[in-house]
Amino acid sequence: ILWGYGAYGTIVRENYFNEFNISNNLFVQRGVVLVHAYVRGGGEKGEAWHQAGMKETKPNSWKDFIACAEYLIKNKYTQSSKLSCFGGSAGGTLSGRAITERPDLFAAAVCGVPLLDMVRFHKFLIARYWIPEYGDPDKKEDFDYILTYSPYHKIPNTSLPAMMVTAGENDVRVDPLHAKKFVAALQNNPSQKQPVLLYMEFDSGHGSGKSIQQQIDDIAFKWRFVMYNLGMK
Repeated sequence: ILWGYGAYGTIVRENYFNEFNISNNLFVQRGVVLVHAYVRGGGEKGEAWHQAGMKETKPNSWKDFIACAEYLIKNKYTQSSKLSCFGGSAGGTLSGRAITERPDLFAAAVCGVPLLDMVRFHKFLIARYWIPEYGDPDKKEDFDYILTYSPYHKIPNTSLPAMMVTAGENDVRVDPLHAKKFVAALQNNPSQKQPVLLYMEFDSGHGSGKSIQQQIDDIAFKWRFVMYNLGMK
């Protein structure tokens, strides 16, 4: 399972996503290799590392992510039929673009509360505050490079891996329209053969505010989906 974030200069440690922290033992006992990709756009190697994955250099984030996937396959940690990717929030942009760029590398993906329609991201909720990170789509020079990588606009004419896209109906950070539009486009893509599911959480927002039972149910649901599509028991 390959996961990453890669935005805002954030230094993301292994326990950032609770799903992985809680589920490590579950997966390791079943022979799973868990990989955290420190991609450009994050802050793990300083501010220069961040700036090398923002605005017009944003594609470096998924280039690094894809390179990690290729490394894992080349060095026989896994194979594409056994590899899943995960990302949430800005990491949803990362995983969403990685699988639209290289669907051949993955068997399954979980794309959590993602930003996917990048040419309109700034028009909803508080996303205008992220213009310094991604650029301003209302400016032609920024729009031109954003359109070249916006996951919603780069859906290929082929079948993507099995996918679960999650969104929170009460999300005040990332509008659920991103997940809804992306899933609708994939489900109506004549080339799509693998299942693409939209998992709406109506009692929470951007991954916060959940009860313990909700967290348990969400984790179990996501990872059962991943395990099934990786052929795990």
